[in-house]
Amino acid sequence: MIIKNGKISLIQGTYTFYHYGQGGFNDHQWGCAYRSLQTLYSWFKWQGWTNKPVPSIRDIQQILVDIGDKNKSFVGSSDWIGSMEVSFVLNAHLDVTCRIMSLRQGDTLNSVCLELSEHFDRHGTPVMIGGGVLAHTILGVDINEELDAVKFLVLDPHYTGSDSIKSIHGKGVCWKDASFWKKDTFYNLCLPLMFSKIIPIIKRLLKYYVCHNIYPYDVAQSSQKIGYP
Repeated sequence: MIIKNGKISLIQGTYTFYHYGQGGFNDHQWGCAYRSLQTLYSWFKWQGWTNKPVPSIRDIQQILVDIGDKNKSFVGSSDWIGSMEVSFVLNAHLDVTCRIMSLRQGDTLNSVCLELSEHFDRHGTPVMIGGGVLAHTILGVDINEELDAVKFLVLDPHYTGSDSIKSIHGKGVCWKDASFWKKDTFYNLCLPLMFSKIIPIIKRLLKYYVCHNIYPYDVAQSSQKIGYP
């Protein structure tokens, strides 16, 4: 239930909900952070930022091995990942930079509610939160500062029901307050930043300019040649 007279900030755009058992793969009890990562990745795919397919859990593990974060034995295991690994994969595969926010305990999430609201309004990307052995995806925040009331729209990767909208609305997504997270557990939040996408584009443009000996007065014309507005 939303808050009366609250300010609601939500993700902008489309995503695919990934959860336990997706595609017939048994990841119960350990795959929630992978599923949250897949949901975040799908957001970028739906917005047209990449043509790459959403990586499988095994693909994610291989990416982490390839970048040197994990040992080879990690591939094919049931080992958990956290917010840092989520940010590593998004950066390595999509050139997306993520902001990591840390909380000493989950029930203090209200302390960063305004920053989350700004994130959704400015960047519009879903947020992964992980602590202990649990991970969730945050899709929005509802704030009434006068009442000191805050709710978070949570997409739950632990969901095991059907992929019907009716079933998901009943069990897979819900407004929660900060008490939903454990007060005795440290949490990290992974916030993908949209403006980071401009960095690889600039690099590609500069490489093109250097290779073709293009000078500043040719920039506008050359951008059109290689398909940039």
